[in-house]
Amino acid sequence: MGTNSSIEWTEATWNPVTGCDKISPGCKFCYAERLAVRLKAMGQKNYANGFKVALHDSAVDLPLTWKKPRTIFVNSMSDLYHKEVPESFIHRVFDTMRRARWHQYQVLTKRADRLLELDARLPWAPQIWQGVSVESADYTFRIDLLRKTHAHLKFLSLEPLLGPLPKLNLGGIHWVIVGGESGPGARPMEESWVLDIRDQCVRAKVPFFFKQWGGVNKKKAGRLLEGRPWNGMPEIVAKSTPALAF
Repeated sequence: MGTNSSIEWTEATWNPVTGCDKISPGCKFCYAERLAVRLKAMGQKNYANGFKVALHDSAVDLPLTWKKPRTIFVNSMSDLYHKEVPESFIHRVFDTMRRARWHQYQVLTKRADRLLELDARLPWAPQIWQGVSVESADYTFRIDLLRKTHAHLKFLSLEPLLGPLPKLNLGGIHWVIVGGESGPGARPMEESWVLDIRDQCVRAKVPFFFKQWGGVNKKKAGRLLEGRPWNGMPEIVAKSTPALAF
C-alpha cells in the first residue's frame, strides 16, 4: 500500500484509502480505476472489491516506518475527502502525517467542497500540502474553495487538461502542475493552453511543473515544453529535489 512512484512530481505513494467514483469529466478515463481492475484480477487483497471505496487500517501508520524523508502522494488510488470516507478516518490519516513530520505529503482532491467543510477541524501542519484537480474552466471554483482552507501549502493539478484556463487566480497558490491525459481514449491537449498557464505562473512567480503531453503513448510524446523540461517545485523542497527552476 506504499510504493516508490513513477509519477514525475512525487517520490512515493501511500494509499490508506482505495476506490472512488466519477464526479467530473476529468474522471472519464481514470488511470486508478484501470489499475484497480488489474490489481483485482491479480488477486491483490486491497482491491478485492475493485474500485469501490475501501479503508485500509493496516496502511494508516505506514509513513512512520519510512525513516528516510520522502515526498508522498497521499491516496493516489482514491480521494481522501470522498463522502464514504468517515471524518474519523481522515483524522487518523492526518495524525500520521503530523507524527511522521520528516516527510512532505501531497493530498489531492476533486471534492473541494468537502475539504472546505472539514477544514476548520483538520490539524494542518506545514508538511501537509493540499491540492485540487481542475480539468477545465467549469471547475476553477475548486481553486476558490482551496484558497479558503488553512492548508499551509496549496497547489493545483491541472490534469488531465481538457481546455484553456485563461485568467487563473493564482493568489495564495504555491505550485501548479499541468499534464495531458494518457492511455486509451486520451483526449488531446493543445500547446497553447499549456503555454498560457506557464506564462501565468511565471508572471505570478508560482513554480510550474509540466508533467506530460500524454496521449496513447505518453513516453513517446514526452514532457518537454518548448524544448526543455519544466520542473518547478515549491520552495520547501526546491533545495533537495533535482528540479529545474523556471
